[in-house]
Amino acid sequence: MSELLISWVRSANSSKTVFPLNNLPYCIFTSANRKFHFGVGIGDQILDVTATAEAFGIPSAVVQTGEWNSFMGLGREKWASFRKSLIKSLAVGSNDQVNLSTHLINRLDAQLHMPFKVTEFTDFYAGRQHATNVGTMFRGPENALPPNWLHIPIGYNGRASSVVISGTEIFRPRGQLKGPNDNVPHFGLSKRFDFELELGAIVGNSSEHQISVDQADANIFGYVLLNDWSARDIQAWEYQPLGPFQAKASATTVSPWIVTAEALKPFRTNTPQREFPLLEHIKDTGPMLFDIDLEVDLVTTEGEKSTVTKTNYKEMYYSSAQQLAHHTACGCPMRIGDLLGSGTISGKSKDSRGSMLELSWGGKEPILISENVSRSFLKDGDTVIMRGCAKSENYKIGFGSCIGQVLLSLIHISEPTRQEAISYAVFCL
Repeated sequence: MSELLISWVRSANSSKTVFPLNNLPYCIFTSANRKFHFGVGIGDQILDVTATAEAFGIPSAVVQTGEWNSFMGLGREKWASFRKSLIKSLAVGSNDQVNLSTHLINRLDAQLHMPFKVTEFTDFYAGRQHATNVGTMFRGPENALPPNWLHIPIGYNGRASSVVISGTEIFRPRGQLKGPNDNVPHFGLSKRFDFELELGAIVGNSSEHQISVDQADANIFGYVLLNDWSARDIQAWEYQPLGPFQAKASATTVSPWIVTAEALKPFRTNTPQREFPLLEHIKDTGPMLFDIDLEVDLVTTEGEKSTVTKTNYKEMYYSSAQQLAHHTACGCPMRIGDLLGSGTISGKSKDSRGSMLELSWGGKEPILISENVSRSFLKDGDTVIMRGCAKSENYKIGFGSCIGQVLLSLIHISEPTRQEAISYAVFCL
């Protein structure tokens, strides 16, 4: 599908849109008279799928759940037929234009919510440049990659309960810390709080036993942008011998639009050449990655804005399908709604590094945001904005934005508002 598909929704045909008819990302939204409806992005509009479910052959009970897991449970054939019907109905000349046009709302009039229920969350460490950079900082270039890294996608089980939607405020985590000059550990606020630029894969079909890479690829419903917030100083003290725990448990932010695996198909690209042949259960079976441009903007508490990172998902060493296949290798069951974080996506150049840890080289080389503002790690009030877009000559497939603002940690207060956080910060000055 290399050509732009023309829709009767005029904004979907604009050269600027990232939601053309070729994309059709899924969301959950509310508006003035709609509560947690299923939606499909088309141009600057959202098609209300809950109101039009019958026309697309979707059982009404499915679209009343407020999460796309129920639709995923209908199976791959339904995923394909629904997308095919959407394209046909929204294409120019469709007989459905009159009926469907009454169920379109402007995206600016809608509030977006978590599009699916995260059943389990696993995060990987599968970007070679990121792993090399981090390893070089702590072990030197000769021992940068662990001995197993080129053979298996390394990962850890995270917290599904702390995965939040874009726009959710992120409170600076507290934890046990022990710096290089400390005699004993202490408990306090993280001073080296960081973002990690990742892509999240959503498992749409459950499995009970080991599955192949091709089966895993077919089981992935879609993708979201993912920010794996990381407290580097907490992580440095706790990570041996079992790896990240509290350093990664405070929050993981995902974008509100699910871009389907089908929409990304034209952008498939090969994984890198291997130094060692991969074992059969995770061996490449074809182009496994996607050509998706990614970038991170940092808006500082001082009001300065800078694009600090530009990279591409094709930099990854292991694909989401290989990660999922490996995840099942021991017989681990996977469930609808399981989320797999790709691992930090970094390129070879300094400005393509996917975390502050790398960009500032462990804090030794602060990033210049403007003439008078620099950063080694995130300060309270800073906002991180991630974007992703796959581009052809004729159209773009975008993910929208993945946004989070860092605020001072509040203890023993449930769901604090932004104003409460600001008031508390002023009180503490």
